[in-house]
Amino acid sequence: MKKLAFFLFLIICTKAIFCQSDSVLLYKNGAQNSKAKLYALTQQSIKQNLSLALTTETEENWQDAFNAIEVINYQSALVNSKVALAFTQIQNRTPQFQRSLLELCYAKFPVTYNAIVKKTFDTVSHFKILAMCGEYLLLPQNKAKFASAIYTRIENLIKNDSANKTNPFLISLAINARFQMGFAKETPTERALNLLKYVPDFLSKDYLPGNVIVYSFQRKNRNYPGLAIVRSGDGSFVKDKDDTYFSVPQLARSINNLPGYLTNGNTPQGVFKMNGFDVSKLDAIGPTENLQLALPVECTKQQYFNDSAIADNNWQQQDYKNILPKHWRGNVTIYEAFFAGLAGRTEIIAHGTTVNPDYYKGQPYYPHTPTEGCLCTKEIWSNIDGKRVESNQQKLIDAVKKAGGANGYLIVINIEDEQRSVTLKDILPYLKQVN
Repeated sequence: MKKLAFFLFLIICTKAIFCQSDSVLLYKNGAQNSKAKLYALTQQSIKQNLSLALTTETEENWQDAFNAIEVINYQSALVNSKVALAFTQIQNRTPQFQRSLLELCYAKFPVTYNAIVKKTFDTVSHFKILAMCGEYLLLPQNKAKFASAIYTRIENLIKNDSANKTNPFLISLAINARFQMGFAKETPTERALNLLKYVPDFLSKDYLPGNVIVYSFQRKNRNYPGLAIVRSGDGSFVKDKDDTYFSVPQLARSINNLPGYLTNGNTPQGVFKMNGFDVSKLDAIGPTENLQLALPVECTKQQYFNDSAIADNNWQQQDYKNILPKHWRGNVTIYEAFFAGLAGRTEIIAHGTTVNPDYYKGQPYYPHTPTEGCLCTKEIWSNIDGKRVESNQQKLIDAVKKAGGANGYLIVINIEDEQRSVTLKDILPYLKQVN
């Protein structure tokens, strides 16, 4: 969520923007006039930053503009022309600028810049930039026409230097390219049957016994919200007053929709350590408590496995493999969290939101708001006085507290690849296998 800190410069006084009165949370920028002012200021900052000539000294200004464009989903002829200009210089720009430009264009300009991105992919030596270029070329709109070339370049990089065999960017990009080439694909029927057999392995009371676990069931297409449920330390699942399973919708989509192993990409699939509650000071996250999470590699093995006796903190893939149920250990998709941690991703949490959902009207996930790769639940703040009027995040926090607290794990699992939101009805067949 670091990118959303750009909102902070728009706050023109030092007063707190959050407060709590008589247990009612307030977001002072939630009122309609404040939302409009924030949007206008952001729009103005985009125009001002992009009006500067692109030089080494102004790269950060342009990056701020790219970030703001993503967050408020801004479109204009000025943006289009400046993005085109930036691409004419991409190979001469810093990796930070290249990354910011590619993040923006992955979601907003698919296919448009295939030629220059392919040229950059073929020549760049920075592995994160190479991976971002590769993922741009693997966008569905390209219908896999670059997949073979991408895989071949990775093979050659590994042949030329065996150390590249363990590079998380190359491994993850190779996996995605191979899937597009038709390797390791299951038919929809096979996948559904395998999920029915093996998802319950994660849900079983015998898996990580004694730990509170939040399960976030998602679609491969993160445009559709997933669903979170909570298991108590004793292995039972938290239920609502009517004895139905507790659940809340949860979005795992990032603003740019990049794959989860890349910084600011979608929430990666896999097993996170859950390390307590916190309240963010960041405007866009808001004042509702959040769940603190850590990826493997991001934290020590002692912390991740909750075992102070572990002496070696040199993470290996086998370490992560050991926490997976037996039937999942050969499933490459569930290793995304490990490779994300190995690639340097950090600060993924499960939080609420104060971002104006109207920025994303017309999107399949509306009124949810995308993030920088965190798990996000819907919250609504009054247009009149900024009071919190609806909070699925608070419901999730209360459920985790009821289950025993936020010392445990959170597991993101992709289920059937249907083009719709995940519902409790989708999860019940798995739950029936363990209850």
